[in-house]
Order: sequence, then C-alpha cells, then structure tokens
Amino acid sequence: MTEILEPPRPTEQRVRRAVDSSPRSSPSVPPELLADAARRLGWLALIYVGATMVGHFGRRAAITLTGASAFGFQLSDMFALAAIAMGIAVYFATRSQQLSSNRVLDVGLFFQVAGAFGIAVTELSARSLPTIDTLFAYVPAECVWIVLFPLVVPNTPRKVLVASLLAASMGPAALGLLSAVTGAPIPSPLLVAAFYLTSNYLCAIVAYLVARIVHRLSMRLKHLREIGSYELIERIGEGGMGEVWRATHRLLARPAAIKLIRSDVLGSSQRTREAMVRRFEREAKDTAMLGSTHTIDIYDFGVTEDGEFYYVMELLDGISLERFMQLYGPMEPARVMYVLQQVCHSLGEAHARGLVHRDVKPANILLCRLGPDDDFVKVLDFGLVKHVEPSGPMLTIEGVTAGTPAYMAPEVALGRPGVDGRADLYALGCVAYYLLTGEPVFSADSDVATALAHVQTEPVRPSLRSEFDIPPALEAIILDSLAKDPAARPASAELFSERLAAAMPQDAWTPRKAHAWWELHRMDLLRTAADGPAVAPDDEHAAVTAHGRRCWPRLEPKPLSHPSVVSQ
Repeated sequence: MTEILEPPRPTEQRVRRAVDSSPRSSPSVPPELLADAARRLGWLALIYVGATMVGHFGRRAAITLTGASAFGFQLSDMFALAAIAMGIAVYFATRSQQLSSNRVLDVGLFFQVAGAFGIAVTELSARSLPTIDTLFAYVPAECVWIVLFPLVVPNTPRKVLVASLLAASMGPAALGLLSAVTGAPIPSPLLVAAFYLTSNYLCAIVAYLVARIVHRLSMRLKHLREIGSYELIERIGEGGMGEVWRATHRLLARPAAIKLIRSDVLGSSQRTREAMVRRFEREAKDTAMLGSTHTIDIYDFGVTEDGEFYYVMELLDGISLERFMQLYGPMEPARVMYVLQQVCHSLGEAHARGLVHRDVKPANILLCRLGPDDDFVKVLDFGLVKHVEPSGPMLTIEGVTAGTPAYMAPEVALGRPGVDGRADLYALGCVAYYLLTGEPVFSADSDVATALAHVQTEPVRPSLRSEFDIPPALEAIILDSLAKDPAARPASAELFSERLAAAMPQDAWTPRKAHAWWELHRMDLLRTAADGPAVAPDDEHAAVTAHGRRCWPRLEPKPLSHPSVVSQ
C-alpha cells in the first residue's frame, strides 16, 4: 500500500508537543532502551543458567571428588534443573520475533521473581536450614540478584518496585517450602522476619531507588535526543562543522538523517552567527524546493535553543562514490557516464534556479538502491550552496573553506567574484577523472598546493592513467570541463549531459547491468553497512554534544505537487 505523506508542519503546536514530551511527563521506557534491555535480558538468562550449573552442580562434583559424599540425586538438584530450564526458556523468548520489547520485559519481571525463588530454594536446599545462631551469619544470594536485575534490565520504577518486593518474598517462601517438605522447624518467626526485612526487602528498596535513577536518566537522555518531531537514534558521521545523526519521525516512523551545525562554527560574534543562520535558512529553503529526483530531499530545518542549525534530510540506502572507490577501485567508463548524467540532472535544475553547489565531490554523490532502481544517484550536502548574485553575500564560514581543494575550480581557489554553475562542472570533471583513474586530477602535500595546481597546472590525460580504454569523446568532455577558463567549459549541465549521451551507446550501461552488479555485491555492501548511510560522512561535522534541544523548525511544507511518497 502506498500512502502520500506531507512533511511535518513546523507549527508552534508541533514545537509545543515536542517540548511537552519531557522526562517528567512520560512514565514509559524509551524505545531504544527497551530494545537494549530485551537483548541484555537474554544474556542475563544465559549467565543465570551458567552460574546455576557451575555454582550448584560444580560444587556438588567438587565435593564428590574429595570423597566427602556420593554424587546422588538430591532435592536441590531438582530445583537447580528447573532454574536452568527456566533460564534457557527466557533466553529463547528474548531471541524470538514473536514478542515485542514490552512483552519481553514483562517476561523479565517474571524471571526476576522466579529467578530469585530458584536462587533461594537451591541455596537453602543445599544446606541445612539456618538456626537462630546462624541466621544472621550469611547474606541471601538472592539479594545480589534483586539489586543487579534492574541495573541490567531497566524498567519503570513502579514495575521494578512490585517485582523486587515479590522477589524479596521468595526467600521466606523458599524457607517455608523446604520446612514443609523436610519437616525441619523454622527458627523464631520474628527473627526470620527481621532477617529478611534487613536483607531481601532492604535490597528491594535499593533496587527501586536505583530504578528511579536509571529511569530518570534514560528519559532525560531521550528528551535530549529529540529535535522537533524527530528523535536522534545514532550518530553516523562527523567532521569539522558538526554531526550527522540517523533519526526517526516520532509520529510517522519515517527514517531521516539530521545534520547539526555547531553554533560556534557559524561565527565568533552574535551578529555574524545570526547572519549565517539567516543565510543557511535561505539556502535550505531553496534546496528544499529543488524537485530533481537526484537531489537529496530536505524535510525540515531549524535552530535549536542552543543556537545549533540543523537540517532534516532523507535517509538513503547506498554508498558514496568515495566509499565505492575505496572498496572496488576505478569504475568502467560506461558506468561513469551513467552516473554523471544523473548528477547533471540535479545540478542542471539547481543552476537554472541560480544556485551553485560549490562542493561537488565523490563523498557528496551517493550511489544507491531506491525502490526498484539500482545505481540511482543522489547529490548530497547542498550546505555550501550559494546564489549567483553580484550583490549577494557570499556564504563563508570562519575557518571553513568553501569547497574541497581536490575538486576546486580555479576561480573558486582564487576567490574571484561571479562564480557560477561552471565551477560545479569543473568539479564534476574532477569526479569523472577520479572515477576512471582512481587518482585525483592533482594531489600535493598541502591543500594550498593542490588548489594552486588547479590554477596553474594542466591535467594529465585520464587515458594515460586509467586501466580502462576511455572513449576519446568521453575524455574530451572531461578535459573540456577541466579548462582553467570557465568560458571554455561546457556552458551548462544540460550540455554536459548531452555530450555524455553522445560519447557512448545508451545501452553501454543499463539498469539490468546495474541490478546484476548490486546483486553480486550484496553481501559486501551488507558488511559495510556498519559504516552508516552515506550522507557526506567524511566531512560531516565534528563533535557536538546532545544538549537539551528545544527547537524552532522553519521549513514550510512543500506544495502537494511535491509529496513525499512512503511505500509500506
């Protein structure tokens, strides 16, 4: 079923809802904590099984080896075997896909109580029942279990209190059961009550207090990891300006990538920061209105209460061309042409609207699987985009170069005014050169030297550095795009694309071939999934701590003619 969903509306009501969902107003456990707790419950069950086997049967075997007693079946063995079976059952319950994380934690509460009973009855049945003289000489083993359990498997304080009190009652219950089975008398009931009140039940109160602290911290962390209607899940990239996080919309369950730009990199003064935020806002709006299917979608943007600017972008399944080159090396010419034509589609629309990307490079071009399409290209990170306006302010950030030296056009390196879309086509020629040869057009010991090489040095023909037989027409396009004079380059992205189409047969690289490649390398790509989705990870932005983020989204939803389509 396909639903047409509009991007979330950035209204005051939505912001108020985000703020109201504070730790004080939500008694539930955060979803990510639920999943982690469910996994840890499984491992705790295995530890419980191992400890019972070693602690009970290992001790029995050691006593037998010393000749102190024969290894016969005892009442305590039955309880130990039951405890082992219960632990194994809980482990498999946590690993099954039949139960939700909430249900698994409910099983965990039962396991806490039953596990305490198993520990108490196994310990007491392995020795004679305590007398008045020996009653206060030992600490019940279930005390450790009662305190440890909510630390490993957190839950809401109320549930932990109920389960801990029940678990504390398992000591007296086990004592009464063994007294009834063996006929041994119980010492003074008042002394027994005092003993368990100062041991088991005291530990239950401690467990409750621990649960309150853990729950308060987890809810605070959940609140700190919320930006508007989105919740931050995990960091997937960082660099000199901030961070990129995997996130999900709390109402639509839509995955997204959120880029946070630290407030300190926007300028040293309040006036500069405000001017840069306004500039980012304008450019985010312009980028969001780009309709090319090969341009990354921006769902929302805004400013947190700490002055951090953020973008909310689509989360893509694929790898950047930079990562592709690291894994597989140079790309065949037919595929390079196929990729570049899609990049031209994105840049062509941006240039027609008077926008220049200014940071076209392999790390900002994603090769992905989008629906049924393979080798689908998305151009990322329009964060350095600028308007082509003689009187307009340049987007510059203190300490940050507008572009990447290895892909920087000469006019950008020289800081000349009037930079237009042909600077992006120069960078695209550098990308094509790198894809075909596996080496940048120019490389030097420093960024400054690399930028100067783009200004002063003529490039070596890619055919002399590539392992592929590059068609002369394709090589000519690349060399033309690398001309020092912008007037000597292709006049537009559309013309660049047309020349690419004429350079090679259209069936040189087809969707069928792309699909075959992705199927062949499916396992390789799954193994690299731990690196996170590619959203320009190499320059996405340095350490930013999760401060409290009350935020003000500012992006109006796109018109209904440009809906986001989510397939389910």
